[in-house]
Amino acid sequence: MNPTLNTIDIIVADIQDATAFYARLGLTFTADPAYPDHASCDLPGGLHLMLDTEKFRGSAQAKGWSRPSGDPRSFLAFQFGTPAEVDAKYAELTAAGYPGVQEPWDAFWGMRYATVTDPDGNGIDLYCPLAASSDGQ
Repeated sequence: MNPTLNTIDIIVADIQDATAFYARLGLTFTADPAYPDHASCDLPGGLHLMLDTEKFRGSAQAKGWSRPSGDPRSFLAFQFGTPAEVDAKYAELTAAGYPGVQEPWDAFWGMRYATVTDPDGNGIDLYCPLAASSDGQ
């Protein structure tokens, strides 16, 4: 039996801060009235993205839960239609106070790429495939 990956759960400190950040990337979360420390969003292709506060996650673990420390351990990647859109979104997010990790650049693997972090330090990649150059490279 092969399991199906259908949900990603991000642990956050504050639901409102997190949903405001992800709204800037076009995601709309629905809060769960029964659990104010939980929100979810359906994504294309059947993937489901959840946000749970540290408090909620800690109460759901038998032995408790503590926030990991260190650099982001995972990244969500958002594809844009043009390199200019990557640059504009990076500028918008960093101007709004979200930390920039990598300013937009033309990566050697053929993409315009930039990275910011969400309010909880999770890595958020912004990218767009670059058009092939006239010499085929």
